[in-house]
Amino acid sequence: MTRVLLTGFEPFGGETSNPSWDAVQSVAAEPPAWTEVTAVRLSCVFGTAVDELREAVAAYAPHLVLCVGQAGGRPDLTVERVALNLDDARIPDNAGHQPLDRPVVPGAPAAYFASLPVKACVAAVRAAGLSASVSQTAGTFVCNHVFYGLAHLIATEHPGLRGGFVHVPYAPQQVAGAAQPSMSVRDVAAGLCAVVTAAISTTADIRSVEGAIH
Repeated sequence: MTRVLLTGFEPFGGETSNPSWDAVQSVAAEPPAWTEVTAVRLSCVFGTAVDELREAVAAYAPHLVLCVGQAGGRPDLTVERVALNLDDARIPDNAGHQPLDRPVVPGAPAAYFASLPVKACVAAVRAAGLSASVSQTAGTFVCNHVFYGLAHLIATEHPGLRGGFVHVPYAPQQVAGAAQPSMSVRDVAAGLCAVVTAAISTTADIRSVEGAIH
């Protein structure tokens, strides 16, 4: 049995819901075969979110960690490739903090690659009939902060752990009447199940064209 920790975020930016949290709860309720999935909600607060993640890793001793966040405006599930050691907030977090041009971890590497087979995970989501792509940036807000915090935790304290980050679109109710892409929480959950299954079953990533021109 593979222990999987999924994290989603509380609502932020004036929203009343966050599809990342709704979807990971759905996956935990109906997990992929041969997995034991725990869902944990993180605060959308710099520093606090990484502390909560660290506590969850210590409490549940997972084999795999998949952090999930909302990326409003993106049309598909995006599996993140690179975590940057940079906090540069366009808006305040839920505690009113707005760090600018600050490292997530002072003195640590400039970036980490996800320790998941990102291209295989994208292929698995597509095979499930859903839209997905590789993303080269998780932004510089709390999502990237958590992604980098996870990668640094793996690199410095849990070398046997594997982990990564997935961004998901708005849920339909968040964009009612607006010209914004969305995806149902049910489809997001199905996509996350595909990512988890691929991450567990694939150690060496596949070779496929998933790069970006800009």
